[in-house]
Amino acid sequence: MDILEVLKGAVTKGASDVHIAVGMKPSARIHGDIVTVDEAVLTEQDVRKGIDGIIPKSQVERFEKGEEIDCGYSLEGHGRFRVNIYHEKRGCAIAFRVISSNIPTPEDIGLPDSILNLTKYPKGMVLVTGPTGSGKSTLLACLIDQITRNRKAHIITIEDPIEYLFDDNNCIVSQREVGVHTGSFTNALKYALRQDPDVVLVGEMRDLETISTALTMAETGHLVFATLHTTDAAQTVDRVIDVFPAYQQQQVRMQLSGALRAVISQELLPTADGQGRVAAREVMIVTSAIANLIREGHTHQIYSAIQTGKSLGMCSMENALADLCNNGLVTHEAAVAKANNAEALKSYLKVSV
Repeated sequence: MDILEVLKGAVTKGASDVHIAVGMKPSARIHGDIVTVDEAVLTEQDVRKGIDGIIPKSQVERFEKGEEIDCGYSLEGHGRFRVNIYHEKRGCAIAFRVISSNIPTPEDIGLPDSILNLTKYPKGMVLVTGPTGSGKSTLLACLIDQITRNRKAHIITIEDPIEYLFDDNNCIVSQREVGVHTGSFTNALKYALRQDPDVVLVGEMRDLETISTALTMAETGHLVFATLHTTDAAQTVDRVIDVFPAYQQQQVRMQLSGALRAVISQELLPTADGQGRVAAREVMIVTSAIANLIREGHTHQIYSAIQTGKSLGMCSMENALADLCNNGLVTHEAAVAKANNAEALKSYLKVSV
């Protein structure tokens, strides 16, 4: 079986992910559900041939030694893929994340002005959070693309692997891939300070050193965009602070309260008609009141501050889910399943569930 043909077929059907494994039928995630896309069972030879066609020989050797491999792959006419190649009990397996060839516009993904305005900040940190597969990379790509069109700046992206490919437009865009162009996120960030950046995109803040360096960059006159796997603004703030040892945490609260500009927490839900997915976003803009809550360690009060900040473009996840539901875009069941506070959500719905 030709795995590339499987990929092409899955992309045509609107897949967001494609899964290939020895002894299994090729499957894909379409509108949020895993479905079979071909009836033929994959052999070891099929999967090995696919791996050989995707990654260079040097990485094949690493894979043979038991390492997982992350890489990007372009398939002409069908876009790019973020690829993870790994071993499991049946043998080799490949997970493909589909990345559109076209960077979406703000209108395509329904970005409000409160989020778009973050691209105009001269410095500070903007965190985009959510579970795997919630569209964080797509949102960030849209924001970076807007910067290339509306500012004159040097943008450095540090990714693992590179996903969307940016045109320079009015900027210089330097895209760096961990493992190919740099040894780690931390090293890339450290040397980025010497590369005259205005804007830095960190694909993922994975450890203390990366978070610390990114925070320093945000404090020293750079606009930093980064992602975390958290589900709401308060949890995001706590996660950043809790990475540091206890004796440093008060200092980090002070740094974060001054550097953080916004947290956008995103979830993707299946549409009510079953034909696609739509994003629900919690938006926290850091006001002086929220900065004070971060500084004083009162993150449990952030939810209330978001509720009272609607005029500034803030929105809680429950309000975002309720809007989608009340407008008929998603079902009540889907909204409740994604809510951080199901009781609060139910109070915002026009029809109780």
